[in-house]
Amino acid sequence: MKRAGIMGHPVAHSLSPVFQAAAFRESGLDVSYDLWDTSPSRLRARIESLRAPDILGANVTIPYKEAVVPLLDELGGQSARVGAVNTIVNRDGRLFGFNTDGPGFVAALRNEAAFDVAGRSVLLLGAGGAARGIAFALVDARAKTIGVTNRTIDRATRLAADVRAAGGPAEAVKPGASLARFDCVVNCTSIGMHGGPDPAGLPVEIDSLSRGALAVDIVYIPEVTPFLAAAATGGLRTFGGLPMLIYQGALAFELWTGVNAPAEAMAVAARNELQRRAALASGQRP
Repeated sequence: MKRAGIMGHPVAHSLSPVFQAAAFRESGLDVSYDLWDTSPSRLRARIESLRAPDILGANVTIPYKEAVVPLLDELGGQSARVGAVNTIVNRDGRLFGFNTDGPGFVAALRNEAAFDVAGRSVLLLGAGGAARGIAFALVDARAKTIGVTNRTIDRATRLAADVRAAGGPAEAVKPGASLARFDCVVNCTSIGMHGGPDPAGLPVEIDSLSRGALAVDIVYIPEVTPFLAAAATGGLRTFGGLPMLIYQGALAFELWTGVNAPAEAMAVAARNELQRRAALASGQRP
């Protein structure tokens, strides 16, 4: 049996074991997928353990996406530009880092929301690691404009400058500026996330957006965030974060195995687990 897992601190809430296990079963692969809660003092040891012959690799989540970079042997795909890794692949004891967040986001928009970012103007709300990965993927997908806004405008300015240095048409957007010119607005913050610091908040005023815009939230718990609910009430099309999670996970699965990921089976498993958790949270029998 081979092994893979997700490392972070904490990781108990992660859906990855549910849908990755479903993917391995569907593909007939004898692979277990584990939760690897890793304290900061154990990070280096955890990375070294991934070199074992029975380990395919790992997903990486908060707070280690940047911290793992200097501990790996080589970076692939977008990870060098992004400066963050969410997937580690063990190839004969050498560890390769990849970032599938951005490509997973673009693929989810294209395949599940019928929205091609090529030639479109996209605004990112937030300038953290998630926004960074998505921004560079938007460059590769030939977005017309990549706007970045953030509560701290300096962070938005830095991310926009990095994207421009990579050849992308990026700009920092000051809070309060008109947002009506953007075709797609993406919440890349934790605002509206269950258990987060502002679960009932909105990352932007819906009235400032174009009625023809697509409102996207990368948060997936809850599936319908306050941002998406308000956008739908305002007549905007909406798209939640679960498909992005599945698509980035599917890309990781393919990097580990070389097998096409069974994305539909992964999505069904993830949604069933979300329904189970919701039932438990409400006191119902799952």
